[in-house]
Amino acid sequence: MPERREAAEWYHQVVGLRVVRKDQHWADDPRGSLLIARDSGSTKVALFEGAPQGSTATVRFHVVAFRVAAVDFVRFLSRLSRLDLADHRGQLVTVNSVVHHAVAYSIYYCDPFGRQRELTAHDYEEARTKLPQRCTDDPTRPRTTGCNSRR
Repeated sequence: MPERREAAEWYHQVVGLRVVRKDQHWADDPRGSLLIARDSGSTKVALFEGAPQGSTATVRFHVVAFRVAAVDFVRFLSRLSRLDLADHRGQLVTVNSVVHHAVAYSIYYCDPFGRQRELTAHDYEEARTKLPQRCTDDPTRPRTTGCNSRR
């Protein structure tokens, strides 16, 4: 990350992660991490300073996934137009970007530093009742418009 606190603010605005106050001392070291979490800190994301990955190729595919409840997934989708997120191809992420995995729903986007992220809802039935129908169609059927499907 070019600047950990800037990154922490972006993650707060997009997925609700907050700086874990009790662990802020780690960020006092310029090589240390700034820890962020959605809850009390039982699962944390460590932000380190450094050059953004951008389009630099890496050895393997890297995605960090955030699992949320169906209601939070739908709430995230309702905020997409204000978040102005892009996917790894630079395409605008919209509700049509939702991926139906047959047992879960996900949406993929990049953070401002070029890292791929996923927001996923595994409470499938609840999510299915709250999402637009074009996102909940049978993933085995071919699609001509709407959401992408990965199997």
